[in-house]
Amino acid sequence: MAVPRTYHVVTLGCPKNDVDSEHLERLLTGGELLPVLQPEGADAIIVNTCGFIEQSQEQSMEAVRELSRNKREGQTLIVAGCMTQLYGRQVKEENPAIDHVFGVGQLQDVARLLSVDVDAIHDIPESNVKVSGPSAYLKISDGCDAPCTFCVIPKIKGGLRSAPAGMLVKEARRLAAAGAKELVLVGQDTTAWGEDLGMPVGSGLPGLLEMLSEAVPGAWLRLMYAYPSRVSPQLIETMARLANVIPYLDVPLQHGSEAVLRRMKRPSNLDNVLRSIEDLRSAMPEIVLRTSFIAGFPGETEAEFKELLDFARAIRFDHAGCFTYSRQQWTGAFEMDAQVPDEMKFERRDRFMRQQRKIAAKQARRFVGRELDFLVEGTGEDEDGAPVIAGRTYREAPEVDGLVIARGMATMGERVRVRIDEAADYDLFATVVC
Repeated sequence: MAVPRTYHVVTLGCPKNDVDSEHLERLLTGGELLPVLQPEGADAIIVNTCGFIEQSQEQSMEAVRELSRNKREGQTLIVAGCMTQLYGRQVKEENPAIDHVFGVGQLQDVARLLSVDVDAIHDIPESNVKVSGPSAYLKISDGCDAPCTFCVIPKIKGGLRSAPAGMLVKEARRLAAAGAKELVLVGQDTTAWGEDLGMPVGSGLPGLLEMLSEAVPGAWLRLMYAYPSRVSPQLIETMARLANVIPYLDVPLQHGSEAVLRRMKRPSNLDNVLRSIEDLRSAMPEIVLRTSFIAGFPGETEAEFKELLDFARAIRFDHAGCFTYSRQQWTGAFEMDAQVPDEMKFERRDRFMRQQRKIAAKQARRFVGRELDFLVEGTGEDEDGAPVIAGRTYREAPEVDGLVIARGMATMGERVRVRIDEAADYDLFATVVC
């Protein structure tokens, strides 16, 4: 293989993959390889795949097929990540144009393959940190120890591995110095951070938030992927006290029926969940809550699905997604009896989302008339030629929630103040006030 001088990275899947790809790119540029915008112009193409559910696997496979078909002579095609951790041999057999296959946690090996002396770099140079908008992801851990019967992540990623606090503080400072005004904390289970390092259950994340808040006092800190039973009083108190930890929490609950949750091997005491949410709203009256649910888990009856609908109505989540159950090898649910037909899964998901649309619209209307800080992600003009900006307030997480469209002028990446004038089902409309 000729020594590549240029590269192009294709990233598929979740924000955690985005973080991994960004770190790979920092290694490659530290090794003096140059990024190019289009795959056809690169000496080496690296695909960081997703393998979490069937739909994401198919998306990854289709991307690999297309790149294989269009690969030109002399190019190196490398496929890595979650899907190849599970199905690496199959991917290579179906796409013989692939030159190299790597699994999870092998991106340093990808860099070495491309003639980067990873060991000589020691630490990724600060100058290589790039932030493309006002937000950046900070992956605080990887892997998971939870026994969820629907989830293949432990097979792909292994057990919980927390990133050291000192490394996270350094990375947070780098990202803020590069222009990030919001750091989104991600992991398979952010609330488990530190347990593998010997910290008592539930105590690690509050301490980490204290350190990060002090390290980057001007940046928002947003928490995603919180495990229900680990939303502790200590975490709630810390979130409420620290000014730059925004009142937003993503807690994937997965279902609203205790019987289904027991089959999922998820926390199944919904009274505890309700108390936890009451505590969050008491400590932070302006908190915005996001969750996700699964429709059509094996054995789910119509009565159990209606329990989910009733539960979601009672909680009134600001943002909620509903996914159809994806049957995965190497999970406890794969061989369960009473697999729900696909048509029924989709019908139940659609029914849930129709209900949630009304709830989200009502929750959004409580912001009308308020002034909020706003992160500018895009600029443009309306149909009359007047300037408008698009972006997010604290109530919208990047990529998964709605947007705010505001009349007025501002610069990409800037933080401005807006007044909320109108609320749609998922988006808000505003005016820049300063």
